Amino acid sequence: MCFKRPVRARKGVCVPGTTPVAERRRWPRLPLPIPVFVRSRDEKDKELLEFATALNVSAGGMLVAVRRALRSSAQVLLEIPSAPLASMAALPSVARNLRAKVLRMQHHEGYNLVALKFARPLLKPRLPSKAPRRKHTSFV
Repeated sequence: MCFKRPVRARKGVCVPGTTPVAERRRWPRLPLPIPVFVRSRDEKDKELLEFATALNVSAGGMLVAVRRALRSSAQVLLEIPSAPLASMAALPSVARNLRAKVLRMQHHEGYNLVALKFARPLLKPRLPSKAPRRKHTSFV
């Protein structure tokens, strides 16, 4: 749950006496540091490749720490490195290459924190269930 900040909150700590604000995200973020390769293009259409770290991930996007600045609304390809597995047939399919768009970027301590939105979410959004209410019966 997020909070309005009449007084600035530090590192995600909620300030007492503030009012709660509804969470607007469709999927929760998971704070997982994951190594990723980020492919993009510069202003001269030259291909760029950078080894980076995802700081948090959700089904809709991720926050990545990169050295180079990326243009706002730039298209990127994320490649998640993984070790080869002996038998891929028995395992469920996983996404290793993800297309994304840069939403925003913020410079922080020598890195650029880039918020990315996946071209296709990893999960389908959960629709609220409208199951009919049942009468509760007593066994007495």
